[in-house]
Amino acid sequence: MPARDDAPTAAFFDLDKTIIASSSALAFSRPFLQQGLINRRAALKSAYAQLLFALSGADADRTERLRAEISRMCAGWDVSQVKAIVGETLHDVVAPLVYAEAAEAIERHKAEGRDVIVLSATGEEVVRPIAEMLGIGHSMGSRMEIVDGRYSGKVDFYCYGEYKAIAARDIAAERGYDLADCHAYTDSSTDLPLLEVVGHPHVVNPDRALRRIALERGWPVHTYAKPVSPRARIPSASTAVAVGLGVSAVAAGATLFGLSRRRRKDPPATV
Repeated sequence: MPARDDAPTAAFFDLDKTIIASSSALAFSRPFLQQGLINRRAALKSAYAQLLFALSGADADRTERLRAEISRMCAGWDVSQVKAIVGETLHDVVAPLVYAEAAEAIERHKAEGRDVIVLSATGEEVVRPIAEMLGIGHSMGSRMEIVDGRYSGKVDFYCYGEYKAIAARDIAAERGYDLADCHAYTDSSTDLPLLEVVGHPHVVNPDRALRRIALERGWPVHTYAKPVSPRARIPSASTAVAVGLGVSAVAAGATLFGLSRRRRKDPPATV
């Protein structure tokens, strides 16, 4: 049903395995390897971890250990170098991974008058240019502290789980959305808080736990299976967009698997 003219609404989209067919961070592993930010051992290790996640889902302790390892790995990285690498390779490495079905859903919501917003555990500076490439003007991802032009290794905000729902509430309050009229799309049971906060939850290629919940609650289950470059269908932003790398989008590739199965105990930074 089209959004009402007098009531702004939104459709919130997860990124990895919802809009794109893989890990957005894994997509950058080759250029980061070529530029010396990571070594071959780290690239192979992250690819293996991504495979394990795809096959069986992420173990909470293993995912938390990986998050900490990735934070340590990118501590000290020159932000300007990362910006240059991502800016130069964005369209080549990410565009071919975009699900045609996701691009169509995004365009449909825009045509019906809804704002489209990407919320992802992937680093904010990577999420933003991908969103802009798809013609999406608003996004939010995880944030890593920057000190003197380098990543400190400290996570300021981890946009996953309950904090992704908090982000949606804050955005709704700021923009005047009634969340009961909003939509949300994700593949992971980690994002259950986000799905529960909107009136129209959708699951995309769901993990086993989320599929079970969706069937129990009668939520729509979508199968996205056609990763096709959006270049011919969606106007792309300039590849010169300045982009950095948040903690969950480092080239180690697991994008914290784009997900986390463990809640952080410390409160998030203000969104």
